[in-house]
Amino acid sequence: MIYHVVPRTVWDTAPDQPYAPASLAEEGFVHCSPDEATTLAVVNAFYRDAPRPLLVLALDEARLTARVEWEAAAPAPPPGVGGDTLFPHVFGPLDRDAVEHVLEVRWDGEGRASELSTTG
Repeated sequence: MIYHVVPRTVWDTAPDQPYAPASLAEEGFVHCSPDEATTLAVVNAFYRDAPRPLLVLALDEARLTARVEWEAAAPAPPPGVGGDTLFPHVFGPLDRDAVEHVLEVRWDGEGRASELSTTG
């Protein structure tokens, strides 16, 4: 399982199409994380001001039609993530049928992502 962070409003746009975030056009790949703990660190480092609710797509890597490469973070991983952690980068749109389940980011009183829970 690999994980991708997306605001609900963005995910809900064009539900009949594969999902292609801006990073695919800008950087050539879709950023993903290798596990839930790393995903929370990514949210706290890069998504604290993103529109909420914030979702996390749990993707079955085997069901993606695009190539997945595991690469080191550049220039460095987010705080709390080891330098040897590899991140899955998906070199194409995310197939919606590869989504195993959807989680929602829960926030603590200080505005930090504290857990991922199943959506209702």
